[in-house]
Formats: sequence, structure tokens, C-alpha cells
Amino acid sequence: MPLTGPDVLLVDTPRPRVRRLTLNRPEKRNALSNELRGRIFEELEKADLDPEIHVTVIRGAGPSFSAGYDLSANNEEGRPYHTARGGNDWARHVVEGWFRVWDLAKPVIAQVHGHCLAGGSELAAACDVVYVAEDAAIGYPPTRLMSPPDMQFHPWLHGMRRAMEMYLTGDSITGLEAVSDGYATRAFPLDALEDATLAFAERVALVPPDVQQFNKRAVHRQMEAMGIRAGLRAGTEIQALAFTSGSSSAYLSRFRRDGASVAGLVRERDKPFDPSAS
Repeated sequence: MPLTGPDVLLVDTPRPRVRRLTLNRPEKRNALSNELRGRIFEELEKADLDPEIHVTVIRGAGPSFSAGYDLSANNEEGRPYHTARGGNDWARHVVEGWFRVWDLAKPVIAQVHGHCLAGGSELAAACDVVYVAEDAAIGYPPTRLMSPPDMQFHPWLHGMRRAMEMYLTGDSITGLEAVSDGYATRAFPLDALEDATLAFAERVALVPPDVQQFNKRAVHRQMEAMGIRAGLRAGTEIQALAFTSGSSSAYLSRFRRDGASVAGLVRERDKPFDPSAS
């Protein structure tokens, strides 16, 4: 990646009228901490108000787009916006956030490579267009031992049968499969992904934002008429209920013990599903 710096989110303008946000926690596979989520919303909203910017691209630094939420952090602290509290309100909180992206006037494009898992797949799903590397790994492995997803977009974007398969196994799919399902827009070889994304962003930027906002809303309103907004909000209650199951409660309690390794617990969860480990 051409950008470097200590900030968790890097911002540049690689093409005329195109803002680009780069998730910059490569040592943690761009895990979505509250700090990083806050910076994403801050910069997206700034771009939405900037008359010189017509479209925003979101990508990840290092080998992954994002491996999900930062399970090593206390995500009760430092949330970037208010959500009405209640038992297990995290899913409601993050779904409200992803609808903040949905409701922006200007289009947002996800440029996805490497791991795009759990909360990372939710971030990409909240974007208007998703360009992916052919060999990207997109999935929601927490369904194996924690809960269904926070944002249950899978039946809407992948279809009922593929969503069921993904939920029941936690297995990931490739970028090519994600395009075939309807989750992603187009897939490219990794070395062609960035140029293809920026070329598309430039074409999007040719349309004036006052017109483009209606183009974006036209698609979203049709999805809302079919019930997607109500469905995703209803799904947060199912996700919260799942955390009360005995298996999920026991697994989550281990994250809070002193010295417990998040990476180790994730490897332990995934090992039975890895044929190379047998």
C-alpha cells in the first residue's frame, strides 16, 4: 500500500473527486475497534459534506480487508455514537452504524481482498458496491460457537440456501463465489483489483452528487420496500438471544479470563473445520 502512518485510518484522494479510506491496523488484520469505526464514520460524513468529493472507497492495509470486530478490546467503552442500551445491545449498535453508511448521500465502494470476516463482511455489505479479489475469503466463522451474525444480510444478498449453508458451518466463500451469490459486484485478480476499483470510482464520480443521491436511494428504497431494514433490525434480537445459550456463554467467558489469547481461542474454534489440521 502506498500510504503509511500511525493513524488507524489513512485518508487520501487517489483520483479526482474520489476519497479513499484505508483501514490501517494490518498487525491485527484491520480488526474494527471502536476507535477505527469512529474514524470511518467521521471521514465518511466529512466526504458526504465535501462538494469536491463524489464517491468514497474503503479498503484495508496489509493482507486483509478486515477480520472482524476487535475481540481483544472492551467494546462497551468509547462507542462512536449512542445506541439505546439494553441486554446484549452490540448487534443493534453496529447495525445502526452500518445503516449510517447506507443512508449517506454519496456512494461508498468496498475494495475487498484477503480476509473479509464477521464485522468486516458487515462493513463491506453496508457499502453500495463491493469489488473483491477473486481469492478473498468472505465469511462469518463466529456462527460456529458464538451466535448468528450481528447484521444478518446473508439471506438478502446470498439467498436463503447459501445463507443457511454459511450459518450452519461458518465456512468462508471466495470472491468469485461472492459475486455469483450477489454479495459482491465484481471480482478481479488481486493485482488488478485496485486499478479496477478506482476506474469504476472515477466513472461514478462523473455523475453530479445531487443526482447520484437519488440513484443510490432508488435502489435502497426498493430493498426497504421488501423489508430489509426491518429484517436486519429483527435479526439483532436473534443474535442477542444466542448469547444466552450455554455453549456461547461458556465460550465467551473464556475471552474475559486473564491471559486468555483471542487468537488462540479463535484457532481452537476453527480447528475442527480445517481439513489440513486433521
